[in-house]
Amino acid sequence: MGCAGSTPKTDDNSKKLKKPKPWKHNQAITTTQLKQMRDEFWDTAPHYGGQKEIWDALRAAAEAELSLAQTIVDSAGIIVSNSDMTICYDERDQYIDPAF
Repeated sequence: MGCAGSTPKTDDNSKKLKKPKPWKHNQAITTTQLKQMRDEFWDTAPHYGGQKEIWDALRAAAEAELSLAQTIVDSAGIIVSNSDMTICYDERDQYIDPAF
């Protein structure tokens, strides 16, 4: 229980999210192909380790507006190593989001 003047605890190791730089594939791809690449990544990511709940939170954050993404990441206890969310951690594992 906090008092009226208290401020929320922040994790000094976690960075504030920033809009990532535009990603460009080495070949021309369609929007449908990009969506398929993203879906394949998110469908297979939990099989390489980590908790499904954290992967779900990362996906929700990656697909949300910046302010909501920050709230999702903070609420899930995810430590953001790169402000574009390409490297994130929870208390046990490392999660890597591709740039696309």
